[in-house]
Amino acid sequence: MNYTSGQIFEKYKTLKISLPKQFTYMVQLNRPTKLNAINDVMWKEFKKCVDDLAVESDCRVIILSGSGKTFCAGIDVQDVVNWAPKLAEHEDIARKCKIVQLMIKEYQDCITAIEKCPKPVIAAVHGACIGAGVDMISAADIRYCTSDAWFQIKEVALGMAADVGTLQRFPKIIGSDSLVRELVYTARKFTASEALQHGFVSCLFETEESLLEGSIALANEIASKSPVAVQGSKLSLVYSRDHSVQEGLDHIAMHNQSMLQSEDFANATMSQVVKSEPPVFSKL
Repeated sequence: MNYTSGQIFEKYKTLKISLPKQFTYMVQLNRPTKLNAINDVMWKEFKKCVDDLAVESDCRVIILSGSGKTFCAGIDVQDVVNWAPKLAEHEDIARKCKIVQLMIKEYQDCITAIEKCPKPVIAAVHGACIGAGVDMISAADIRYCTSDAWFQIKEVALGMAADVGTLQRFPKIIGSDSLVRELVYTARKFTASEALQHGFVSCLFETEESLLEGSIALANEIASKSPVAVQGSKLSLVYSRDHSVQEGLDHIAMHNQSMLQSEDFANATMSQVVKSEPPVFSKL
């Protein structure tokens, strides 16, 4: 199927941006010959792209996918090798640690940008999703995948603990502490059907084509709703996940004391009262 690229948001070396539907932006990891392994350039471009879409009024939903035969093979190990010369410049462990800490923090900020973005992010996964790929989609709002997709929290196999978000977000998604620890400690692969069974993904598709069609259809449905309501809902969901129920209630009350005075609420409420077609919401 030929998806219309539409308006190109910006040209990147490692990403492909398209507009398959109004208000829906597709961000594709675009290093297919490297199985979309994330290198230093992609880390930086990805954060810039998500940050830009966060304030783009034409964007209401983001679909995150991968070009080529797989979603993401994880971090590009060549980048890890390239750390050595930087560390070799210093003998003191405190200086070496400072360099590594800044690198880790930069990668963490790239993934957290997905969560901080007020627009819902739908991860559409086909093929392998390994390491940093799991970090990425764990920060997304919704995860769809093909039936032949598979996932792997691979870091322990590389002699390290995952440090870019999986250990913090993944356990809050699937709800089984036992399974989380099994997957993390063994670095074994888990299949799409297992991911569906435990709630990591919410829908399976037979082909990549149907996966993208389903993701675009979902994005289009979300984009038809009030952007004030959708973005406020994401804000509250993320905040409430990490706070007590009462703190979450206080937070949404503070938010909605102004948002309930928006034109979106007035127009949507009136359409319900008079049983008319849903309103077309203006850009936010």
